[in-house]
Amino acid sequence: MLFQVGGQGARPTFFEMAAAQQLPASLRAALTYSIGVLALRRPFLHRILDYEDEFFALLMLVLETHNLRTTDASFSESLYGLRRRAVNIRTKKDVAGSKSDNGSPHSNLEKRQKVLSVVFLVVLPYLKSKLHSIYNKEREARLQASLWGDDNERFGDVGNFVEEEDSPVSRRSLDADASITARMRKRAQKVIGVCYPWLHASTEGLSFAYQLLYLLDASGYYSVALHALGIHVCRATGQELMDTSSRISKVRNLERDRLRGPQWLKRLQGALLSCTYTILDYAQTGLIAAVFFFKMMEWWYQSAEERMSAPTVYPPPPPPPAPKVAKEGIPLPSDRTICPLCSQKRANPSVVTVSGFVFCYACIFKYVTQYKRCPITLMPAAVDQIRRLFHDM
Repeated sequence: MLFQVGGQGARPTFFEMAAAQQLPASLRAALTYSIGVLALRRPFLHRILDYEDEFFALLMLVLETHNLRTTDASFSESLYGLRRRAVNIRTKKDVAGSKSDNGSPHSNLEKRQKVLSVVFLVVLPYLKSKLHSIYNKEREARLQASLWGDDNERFGDVGNFVEEEDSPVSRRSLDADASITARMRKRAQKVIGVCYPWLHASTEGLSFAYQLLYLLDASGYYSVALHALGIHVCRATGQELMDTSSRISKVRNLERDRLRGPQWLKRLQGALLSCTYTILDYAQTGLIAAVFFFKMMEWWYQSAEERMSAPTVYPPPPPPPAPKVAKEGIPLPSDRTICPLCSQKRANPSVVTVSGFVFCYACIFKYVTQYKRCPITLMPAAVDQIRRLFHDM
């Protein structure tokens, strides 16, 4: 049940349905990022980002309407080779009519189901996105008011008082209408701020329950929208794909035959229809290819920037050569733990920084105080150049 990824059976797997459901959100994020990258060099594209919800809803409205009209599937479902089928059983007359019209015994979606599918796929997600943005603004306003207080309410009364002293009646009426509109807007925002979390939790809970039931084969509906519309999502067979392509070609030929007007106008309309059909046919492939291209360019330029900004790591320099032992100096013992001055085990080992040799602290302190030099290399040294070692070598 969980591993029917190979395409066996008409019922899609949970992973296919989940991938089809998450594709629009991933596509929106990728398109937003792509437009943001292009807007760095073309600032006018920031207007699209200002109306991101409307732009994406319009794009999905065109794609979903076209796909439901031609393939009886949503944009993401058609990409995964899925089709929507009505659950209600049709009469023999309807089945015979569908056979004669389309050449296949399957039943297409009704017009009402297609329209409601567009509503569930485009309109409701758009409204939810706007409610989510309003809720975020209201939450930020509440947080700011709790921290700093509401400045608008404190200073708004003073401005109205000053204006009312010298303003005409018309301005007073306009200000009153504006204040009423502002109050209504604030009340609506407060209502959304209170109700949206419950609405969001309810929808997410229902979605989780339907997905869990679908995963356990306890229900044939993957979502609430499919259950409300009475639609099952099934895998498309090869015959259905052939019937779909033939039906699309018939519909387009009929649309070309309906063109009226002079010859030049027919040619112009035919060229526009051909361009529209080409764009709609390759919209899926073009969008996926564009998203892949921009993500690849992002990775390419990001890795190049990281290489340029990363500091160059050079290998550590080799240690300097050890100082030479002077002929007149004290010879070094074979055991490195023995002090060269007292020929005993070192006590409180200390190093002379000018040469790097280690001695007992008492021995080297007396020697440097008296002779002002290192006893082995005879290099000039002072008492303040003696350092205590806490780890004897």
